[in-house]
Amino acid sequence: MSLHPMQDYAETACNFVLAIPETFNFGHDVVDAQAARRDKPALIWCNAQGQERRFNFSDIRRISNQYANLLTRHGLKKGDRVIVMLPRIPEWQLAIVACMKIGAIPIPCIEMLTSKDVEFRVKDSGAIAAITTSTNIDKFSRCDALTIRVSIEETHAAHWMPLRLSEQESSDFSCAVLTSEEPALLYYTSGSSGHPKGVLHATRGIYTWRLSAAWWQTLVEDDIKWCTADTGWAKAGTGILFGPWSRGSCVFFYDGKFDARERLRLLERYKISVFCAPATEFRHLVNENLAEVDLSVLRLSVSAGETVNPEIVHQWKALSGSELLDGYGQTETLMTVLNYPCLPVKPGSMGQPIPGTHFEILSDGNVILGPNQVGHLSMRLPNPQFMLGYWNNPTRTRESIRTIDGVDYWLTGDLSSRDEQGYLFYAGRSDDMISSAGYRIGPTEVENALIEHPAVTESAVVASPDAERGEVVKAFVVLHPDYVPSEALVKTLQQHVQQHTAPYKYPRRIEFVASLPKNPSGKIMRRVLRDQEFNRSHGNST
Repeated sequence: MSLHPMQDYAETACNFVLAIPETFNFGHDVVDAQAARRDKPALIWCNAQGQERRFNFSDIRRISNQYANLLTRHGLKKGDRVIVMLPRIPEWQLAIVACMKIGAIPIPCIEMLTSKDVEFRVKDSGAIAAITTSTNIDKFSRCDALTIRVSIEETHAAHWMPLRLSEQESSDFSCAVLTSEEPALLYYTSGSSGHPKGVLHATRGIYTWRLSAAWWQTLVEDDIKWCTADTGWAKAGTGILFGPWSRGSCVFFYDGKFDARERLRLLERYKISVFCAPATEFRHLVNENLAEVDLSVLRLSVSAGETVNPEIVHQWKALSGSELLDGYGQTETLMTVLNYPCLPVKPGSMGQPIPGTHFEILSDGNVILGPNQVGHLSMRLPNPQFMLGYWNNPTRTRESIRTIDGVDYWLTGDLSSRDEQGYLFYAGRSDDMISSAGYRIGPTEVENALIEHPAVTESAVVASPDAERGEVVKAFVVLHPDYVPSEALVKTLQQHVQQHTAPYKYPRRIEFVASLPKNPSGKIMRRVLRDQEFNRSHGNST
């Protein structure tokens, strides 16, 4: 499918219909096809220690075939689930592509997951295989169901084999034939209550994600694209793998902690032409001296995961010379509302729906609202970008769909409004999710960790506005009578949460309270506390 740069949004949105192929395998139809059609650089990797590796598409084809042969020889087959928990290293892309060539379903996971997080994902998904680093092997100690265990490095751990064994395998592999509705990828995303939920995507979704790469990021084969997202997030899939390689673009991949000056040096050194990062990073970058670096090759910057303040957009363009275009998406749909280079940007707007996708703003009573009215942002179905459903939970999937006049709509869980020109404006969440520096955090996971500490009788976790991160996790804690509030106890509870769940989820703010607001049935009313936080912030800024 050839997608040309969008010149007129209104015309494209009016006439565009996406033709989904009957069969699609990303490994065969994108990676191998690009290697055969025009072999070129696919991946440039480096780390904070100065190591560097480069791969052409032919290298990706060859090595992923060897991975696929190793995995199938040990019993992996079409439909099997595979935990892929790796840092930002080339083996991440290679493992994902290998799984897809087999028709297995990769489950990308961030390294910060705890052993409890890993155990849940293995059990819930029914995964039989895992690919990870030797330092993460211990996190799988209670995952007895795994029959295939691969370590990136050498290891003496029982039942784990080193990935180097793949070097003995054939570089040829016959890819599985997958229909457009067959499952291809499984993400776990935090919910406002309970455990993280599995989001299952079809091959049609993988195919469709090239649209945002073509029209939002305007990627072409000569581009070098850098997306800083962590490997376990859906944004990494579209920004580091599926989107750019579907356009034949080269991906830059950096394994190192965030450092604003180093980010700028890397943008210059590797001649990045399209850059994607969360708003938090841009807030730091605009405070650096950009005059010290040459960013003349950088033609476009994009951001997603949290709203970019209009002032940051203006500052970044003035300092770097490139536009900064915001975008909106979810794990269930990926990028669906975007600002496009061909369309004027309205400050504070998420943009307009990607052509082929249609949204309505619904009231609480399922009435379609008119311009400038805030309601539930709802996507019309069917839509090829939409997930197959929540893993093993059709009831939860149906609960988020509303039918109006015979048309189904997916309730995104976000509030929005639309102006007379069709621009959408984000107005907050209709659930209790917390979006901090691009990370999506469910309050229940933090509350569950807190309650395990003897000082905590009960707690409520909500979003609290923050100038740097957009939002941070705040915990309202009712203490056991034997404990008294103190700064030392705050630090103790923060460290406790870091030890019992992924470290990024810990409450950066803790307030000790005598009681929590509850409804008549005894359910904690997080919304009251969240509104209190945002009202405080508003009061402090006026």
